[in-house]
Amino acid sequence: MHLGTKYFLQILKDAVGPCVNSSKFLPTLTRKLYSRTKPQIFFLTKNFRNAYILPSFQGGIQPWRLFSYKDLLKSEQEHWSAFQSNYTRKTERLKQRLETHYEKYSSTLDSLMIRFGEYVYFEEDSCICRSRLEETVEGNIEVLLCMEDLPFHGFFIQRIRISPDHRYIATGIKSANSEDSVSVIVKLNTLPVMECIIPNVFSFEWATHDILFYTVQKNLQCHEVYLYDFSKKHSELVYTEQDARYFVDLYCTKDKRFLTINSSSKTTSEVWLVDCHHPFKPPVLVQQRTKGVIYHAEHRNNYLYILTTYGDPMGYKLIKAPVDSCCLENWQSIYVVKEKAKLIELEMFKDNCVVFLKYCGHLYIDNISLVTNSIHSVKLPAWACSFELEPHPEYTTSTCYFWLSSPVQPPIRFAYSLVENKLIELTEQEVSIAVNCHAIHLEAKSKGEVSVPITVFHEPNSVELRRKPLLIHVYGAYGTDVNMSFKPENLMLIEDGWILAYCHVRGGGELGLGWHKDGCTTKKHNGIHDLKACINLLHKLGFSQPVYTALASLSAGGVLAGALYNNDPHLIRAMVLQSPFLDVLNTMLDPHLPLTIEEQEEWGNPLVDETCKAYIKSYCPYQNIRPQHYPSLFITVSENDQRIPLEGMLRYICKLRRAVRDHVQAKSADEKGLQMPNIILDVQPGGSHCASSLNQVAVQLAFLYSELGLDMQK
Repeated sequence: MHLGTKYFLQILKDAVGPCVNSSKFLPTLTRKLYSRTKPQIFFLTKNFRNAYILPSFQGGIQPWRLFSYKDLLKSEQEHWSAFQSNYTRKTERLKQRLETHYEKYSSTLDSLMIRFGEYVYFEEDSCICRSRLEETVEGNIEVLLCMEDLPFHGFFIQRIRISPDHRYIATGIKSANSEDSVSVIVKLNTLPVMECIIPNVFSFEWATHDILFYTVQKNLQCHEVYLYDFSKKHSELVYTEQDARYFVDLYCTKDKRFLTINSSSKTTSEVWLVDCHHPFKPPVLVQQRTKGVIYHAEHRNNYLYILTTYGDPMGYKLIKAPVDSCCLENWQSIYVVKEKAKLIELEMFKDNCVVFLKYCGHLYIDNISLVTNSIHSVKLPAWACSFELEPHPEYTTSTCYFWLSSPVQPPIRFAYSLVENKLIELTEQEVSIAVNCHAIHLEAKSKGEVSVPITVFHEPNSVELRRKPLLIHVYGAYGTDVNMSFKPENLMLIEDGWILAYCHVRGGGELGLGWHKDGCTTKKHNGIHDLKACINLLHKLGFSQPVYTALASLSAGGVLAGALYNNDPHLIRAMVLQSPFLDVLNTMLDPHLPLTIEEQEEWGNPLVDETCKAYIKSYCPYQNIRPQHYPSLFITVSENDQRIPLEGMLRYICKLRRAVRDHVQAKSADEKGLQMPNIILDVQPGGSHCASSLNQVAVQLAFLYSELGLDMQK
C-alpha cells in the first residue's frame, strides 16, 4: 500500500545511512543480490562461530493468514506460462537493448562511497571496504564485511552506521525477496571481527562509541526502541509506541549531540530526545503530539531547529527553540515554505540550513544563514526534474553536493557553495544532457477548474505525434510525487518514438501539503478526475490517441489507474501495473492486515464510518468492475508481498475476467469479431514490493509493444 519508508525527509528515505554517492545518483538504489536459496535467518556458518544473535523479541514477519487460493494461483501461473511464449522474441530483443542502456549508464547508477572522518567507506564486489583518505589512490583497502560470507542469501545492503570512534560498523541488510531485515555489527580491530547479529531491525543509530539504539520491526510496523551496550553485552527496552497508527524511527542530529526517537503517523508526529552524552537517561519529549502537526528536530548551539507543519499558512516551516524549553509556546519562526511549493529536502550545516524545493515545475535551493538570518535562492537547471542530496555531508563543510536528473537525463553531480551562494556543475563527472529529447510543461483543467501539471518528453523532430505511442505515468497518494528519476529504458522508448507523460495529480505532493490533502480520504475522486483531464488534454493537443495510449503505475498509484480503467476504459489501449493496490475497501475493512490501522489517515476508516465506507466503495477499483470493454492489462505481483496480499489480487483478476467474458458474450451477437482483452497476472516468487528486474522490465515492455501493435526500431 504505502510506497517507501515513513514520514520525514531524512527519516523517510530508505537511505543507506551516512553514505555519499561517488558515482551514483540515488542512495536508495542499492545493489541487490539474488539467490535461489530462501534466507536462513538463524543459521551461522563457520565464519561466525564467535558471533552471537540477540533475541528477536518475537518480531519476525508472519503470514497474515493461511492462503486458500492455491488452485487459482496455479491456474494463473499456467495461463501466464502459456501466454508468455507470444512475447518471447520481443522480450529477448528488448532485453538485449536494455542491457546495452544499463551498461552504458552503470557507472552513474552503481558504487557507494562514504566519507566519514579520516576514512572512506565503500562497497565493492558485494563487500564493505574502507581506506584512509590519503591512501585511497594507492589502493590500500581493508575489507570489513563480505556479503557472501553471511548466512543470508538474496540480501542487499540498505543502511550503514559507523560508531564515532570507528571501532564498530553496523550494517542493515534486507532481503530482496521479502520484508526480512537484519543488522550485522562488526568490530573493527586489527582484523574485523563479527560481533553480533540483531534480527528484525529497521533503523539504528550510534549514541556513543559502544551504545547502539535500534528499532524492531514486527509485521511491517515499528513500535519499540532498544539500546545495546557492547561493553556490557546488555540490551534493554527504551521506548514503546502504543498507537498502531504510528511508526517509530531513529535519527541522529548532524552535530551528534542528540539521538531522536521519531514516532509518526501519516499526519501527526512526536519527537523524543536522547542525550548522547548520557544515553541511559530517559528520553525527553520535545512537544506532545498534536493532531495534524508533523515535526522533526535538529540541533545547533543549544537550540533545536524544528521542521514542522504547525501554524498558518499550510505547509512546512522552520522554527527554533531553546533545547531546555522547547515546548510549543517557545517556537520561533525562521523560514516558511511558500504556498504550493514542495519541500524536497532540508539539510543542516554548522552555520547554514539548505532547503531544496520544487515550485511551478522548477527546482530551487534556499540557503538560510543561521548566523545572519538571510536567505539566498538559486534556481536549478530547467531540465532537472529529480533531485538527490548526497547523504551525510560533513557538518562543517562549506559545500553541498547533490545530483540532478530527469526521466531521460542521467544524473549529473553539482556542488553548491554555502559561502559564495554559487552553483557549480562538476564537469569531470558530467553526463551529456539528452539533447535528443524535448520537454514540455502543460496544465490540464480538472473538475473545479483546478490546474493539474503534466510533464511530457518526446523526440524534438517527431512528426505526426498523434500516431506515436504514449506512455502515461501516475501515482497520486501519500503526498509522494510521481517518480521522475532517470531510468535507462526511457531513453530506449524515446528512440522508438514514444511520448512519455507524467501526471502530477492531487493526492501526490508536487504542489505541497495542500495538494496531498485535496486528494486523500474523502477527496480521492479529485485525483481520478485529474488523471482523466490530463489524458484528455494530451489527446486534444495531438499527443497520440487512445489506440496508442498506455497507462503505467505501481503500488498505491493503482487506485487511480484502476479507477480510470473502470470509468474511462476508452481512453487507453493497455495498462501495466506493478504490485498495485486495487481492493481498497476490503483491505481497509480487515484490521488483521498489518497496515490497515496505520493507513486510515490516507484512506479513511470504513470500520466505524458508513459514509467513509460508501465513499471508498464509489472509487475502489475492485468494487467497480462491471461488464464492459476493458483495455488489455498486465499486472506484476510478488507471491508473498505483505503490502499487497496475493489473495486480493487473485480475487480482482477473477472478477475482471468474469466481467470481460460477460460483456463479450452479451455483445457477440451484435458486434462480430469482438475480441477479449489480454489480462495477465505475472506472479513472481518472494515477497518484495515493487522490485523490478531487467527481465521483468523487458517483459512488461514487450506486452506494451505487442498490444499497441508497434515495431521496435532496433
